[in-house]
Amino acid sequence: MKTVLDFAEIDAGMLAEVGGKAANLGELTRAGLPVPPGWALTTEAYRQVAQGLETSGDGLAERARQHLLDAPVPDAVYETIVKSYAALGDDVPVAVRSSATAEDLPFASFAGQQDTFLNVVGAQAVVDAVRRCWASLWTDRAVAYRESNGIDHASVRLAVVVQVMVEARVAGVMFTANPVTGRRHEAVIDASPGLGEAVVSGAVNPDRFLVFDGEILERHAGDKKLAIRSLPGGGTERVESAYDGLCLTDDEVRRLAALGVRVEGHYGAPQDTEWAIDHDGTLWLTQSRPVTTLYPLPEPTRPGLRVFFSVNVVQGVMGPFTPMGVSAFRVISAGGAGLAGHAPADPLGGAGFVTVSGGRLWLDITTAVRGRPGRGLLPRMLTLGEARAVSIMERLFEDPRLSLASTSRLPFLRGFARFARRVHFPSRVFTALTNPRKAVASTVRLGEALNRRLSVPATATPAQRLDHAERVLQGTFPLIISIMPTVIAGYGLFALASKLSGVPVNEMSDVLRSMPSNPTTEMDLELWGLATRVEPEPFKERTLAELVDLYQAGALPPIAQREITAFMDKYGHRGVAEIDVGVPRWSEQPAHILGVVANYLRMDGGADTAPAAMFAKGEQEARAAIAHVASRAGRRARWRAAVVRFALGRTRRYAGLRELPKFYMVKTLAAVRRSLFVVGEHLVGQGVLDSADDVFFLDLREARAALGGGDLRDSVAERRAAYEQERRRRHVPRVLLSDGTEPEALAQEAADGALTGTPASPGTITGVARVVLDPIGAHLEPGEILVCPSTDPGWTPLFLTAGGLVMEMGGAMSHGAVVAREYGIPAVVGVPDAVHRITSGQEITVNGAAGTVALPS
Repeated sequence: MKTVLDFAEIDAGMLAEVGGKAANLGELTRAGLPVPPGWALTTEAYRQVAQGLETSGDGLAERARQHLLDAPVPDAVYETIVKSYAALGDDVPVAVRSSATAEDLPFASFAGQQDTFLNVVGAQAVVDAVRRCWASLWTDRAVAYRESNGIDHASVRLAVVVQVMVEARVAGVMFTANPVTGRRHEAVIDASPGLGEAVVSGAVNPDRFLVFDGEILERHAGDKKLAIRSLPGGGTERVESAYDGLCLTDDEVRRLAALGVRVEGHYGAPQDTEWAIDHDGTLWLTQSRPVTTLYPLPEPTRPGLRVFFSVNVVQGVMGPFTPMGVSAFRVISAGGAGLAGHAPADPLGGAGFVTVSGGRLWLDITTAVRGRPGRGLLPRMLTLGEARAVSIMERLFEDPRLSLASTSRLPFLRGFARFARRVHFPSRVFTALTNPRKAVASTVRLGEALNRRLSVPATATPAQRLDHAERVLQGTFPLIISIMPTVIAGYGLFALASKLSGVPVNEMSDVLRSMPSNPTTEMDLELWGLATRVEPEPFKERTLAELVDLYQAGALPPIAQREITAFMDKYGHRGVAEIDVGVPRWSEQPAHILGVVANYLRMDGGADTAPAAMFAKGEQEARAAIAHVASRAGRRARWRAAVVRFALGRTRRYAGLRELPKFYMVKTLAAVRRSLFVVGEHLVGQGVLDSADDVFFLDLREARAALGGGDLRDSVAERRAAYEQERRRRHVPRVLLSDGTEPEALAQEAADGALTGTPASPGTITGVARVVLDPIGAHLEPGEILVCPSTDPGWTPLFLTAGGLVMEMGGAMSHGAVVAREYGIPAVVGVPDAVHRITSGQEITVNGAAGTVALPS
């Protein structure tokens, strides 16, 4: 490998030799873009100096920096630097910039993690700056950044860019897509007088310009009180600036935006660029890297501006789905679409409104947003399940690009009529009103029928197992959704009782306490009961890993082994992120359940505070609430009181059933998962895969094709790597437009930074916050307030010890809100950025009736 390469010799594929920054500068130079001349000292020079460097252990960063600062520069490297610098001109001022091999990557920019030295003059000064760049690979911030992005320290090397300085009149940065709203092709330009370092480092409030399609949408003047300028003989100084007005003309802004279009067009993706305009008015491009914070656009379903709604967010599964999880959901969606008469020709392709980006599932809801029926129903539905999205929808309704496309209600009515007919909606509602025992019994029979459908003979071939998987995935949703007419009848009567009594719905939440027939509540109570019967010693004395080993070896004390095995037989098909068929179940990875049992055994409360007692107390409070609402109705007319008692009695019989369709769906997914494992084992035997669970990184069509042989191990490895990378993504939008805009990002923050959300479960509690991002192995002390992104049933065992709940996602009828009400713990849901704005150990006050979370002042 050469020690020095001129920019014209470098292209984007030379990352290992010259690092991200130099690779981009070489690529830009070769593309004919206006880049100041320069060269790169390759990673070979760093390798020679870093020989013997330990890249692990305590004090790593400090030891590595000192090693690189003290190690002698090899003579050949020294002479090459001096010679190459001289070729740029006599004592020409240069910028000496770090260029790491883990830098300017598609998923991590590493912007600012290594050092840059500006206006370096003289050969010896360049050599010294090179040495300091090498050492900056091991700053504390760079080490932490690599660790947070899962990058091995030993795999990273550093090249150094030496580039002729631009004596800038004005400089700054430009994003070719809006990094805040996500809107593609909307250039955001920050500019300030002097060198661009003032803008890049955040030392100045720059002027800001927004440009879209050649039109300047916004001009905002910053104070620009500081400028960084070059000093004669080398180095820079910070000077006070008194710059009035804007530092760029409209023509210069448009020229910059046009340059951004060229750069983005070359790379085919939005870019974060650095630029400068010299005193002659020449525009220079000094850097370009991918914008790594943008959420990837969903696959387009139809032309024009589209509106996508996140399945993951509403289900509380913030991580990506496995490829097989996506494939299974597509087949399920095909069955659902068929209920309304829109079954796709290819069930494996899924319904036409389902799409994928970032490994997550999205629903194209454009037709609903642009139709009169949808505009009426969407806000009502979202109020129950994802309240924060309601205001987003209302703003979208006002967007002229999403104006009403059709005012006719006939297509919707036809689709609903087909759906109602196929799920026997009228007859099931009638049964719910007249015969509650029969209505509930039908849901039990449905579960028995489902169990028969899910049974697969042990002698089934892999191909037959795939046939069965596709059949049950497509057919289970139409089967289990037939429960919903009964549930809808219950909630409809709840709304009727509110109207007849004059009591607002949000003041009737106690009616929904401790509801029967909720499989999630029943599961949690069974787990608590289990914890009261098992031998406590191993759970108090052993680590979680030891408990798992004991359980899997059948070596827990007899009662504990028997009770936990029985629980797993009944509920082991559940798990965290359980709607992804590719995710392990509790029966496979019991650590979460064993950890919850250990957590329960730490509780010191008496019998009155045990969950079973609290559940019974909730039933009493619900009966009292019904009496209160009926009394209020009776003041208007005697008959109203009787109707309200009837209505709320039925509500309590049926509302808990809302969790049953998902319970049955997860049981279906678990059965399919077991069958796919057998397919995976067969593919391992054929040499197609390395391990049985690799099958979940194929889709159903690929799994069937793989039965014919081949080698998919490299493909699976790539998909696993992409999956793990996506799991580290920290932000997933609720709603996303096809131009990249996140509508929620356009909303104004609550006044004074107050944490407000949707009231979910009444009551007020002040306690210690515990932020939990993953329930597996979570340590939640009794009475602590659980703060989390969202929940699915895998989280709810934690609710039994929680004193309160704060969730980023959800609405008043979302899963977490329902369970919190049943357990009688105050809860606020839909709190923006709660897991970042609240820290573990803070004392916070949750007001579940007002929907507020008060933080320490």
